[in-house]
Amino acid sequence: MREVIIIKNRSDVGAGTRGSDLGIDAIEIAAIVKGDFYFNHYPFEDVPTENETIYNKEKNSFAKRIDSVINQCNRVCESVQRNLAENKFPIVLSGDHSSALGSISGIKAMFPDKKIGVVWIDAHADIHSPYTSPSGNIHGMPLAAALSLDNLSLQINKISKETESWWTKMKNVGIPGPKITFDEVVYFGVRDTEEPEDITIAKNGIKNYPVHEMRYRGFDVCLDEAKTRLAHCDLIYISFDVDSMDCDLVSDGTGTPVPRGFDAEEVTEIILQFVKTGKVICFELVEVNPLLDTKGNKMAETAFDILRKVTDTVEFTNKKKLHA
Repeated sequence: MREVIIIKNRSDVGAGTRGSDLGIDAIEIAAIVKGDFYFNHYPFEDVPTENETIYNKEKNSFAKRIDSVINQCNRVCESVQRNLAENKFPIVLSGDHSSALGSISGIKAMFPDKKIGVVWIDAHADIHSPYTSPSGNIHGMPLAAALSLDNLSLQINKISKETESWWTKMKNVGIPGPKITFDEVVYFGVRDTEEPEDITIAKNGIKNYPVHEMRYRGFDVCLDEAKTRLAHCDLIYISFDVDSMDCDLVSDGTGTPVPRGFDAEEVTEIILQFVKTGKVICFELVEVNPLLDTKGNKMAETAFDILRKVTDTVEFTNKKKLHA
């Protein structure tokens, strides 16, 4: 049975707004306030960070702090790969979402011959490259890097040779080349995108289940369909960005809050349905930013409630697999 391990990655170098590096501590405080000793129950690792590089003069305006993001993704990749090799189940708690490249790369490095399904629960598609990004913030690029996607046909930025070289390195974190393919990705809740992303999603047939569709058609119907779409995958990685939740219903304690999202119960249902398949090998939670929370520590409290339910279901599912 895979034992749960918590990987704490307090990095926000890929974000445009500071503060997500404090998200893990905010989640831990939420657990303490609730009287839940969750973080005493599981082994954990702290991934070293280089958040101090936010003070450096920016030289790669279309891929900000890309050298530090690559270093961070390599660290997360190594941690995920090593823990999977030790028969553990990594729960990755990260600051900004650029870390997802490290998690996906770590899984692929451990299982190079396996097909990895990606369940991406987010308000954003995160499939920009330095050639298409309007902001240059790399937390909007991890899926493109995992897919080894440049999107040159949709290019709006002229990037330097130095940035181009760094981007090539980023696409090759963990192992060279693509870690996943387009038919191994399913979006949930994506609703804040730019034209290059919309064209990429449509052109490559990535399925997005927006909130309104799931509520109209029914969660069970959509989730059964999504699981069928990923049935060809050997393993599944779930990436949960808290901005997938409705900022008005829950909290705006995240770097890029977007209204008309899921509520906490809906997000939990999505995650648990996939965990119960027994294929989920890694879960990641990102982008809690307590500095932006106007409701005290509400986002972290909500994130912890979801984390607790996911962890309990992971352990229960692992035990069932062990005794099957």
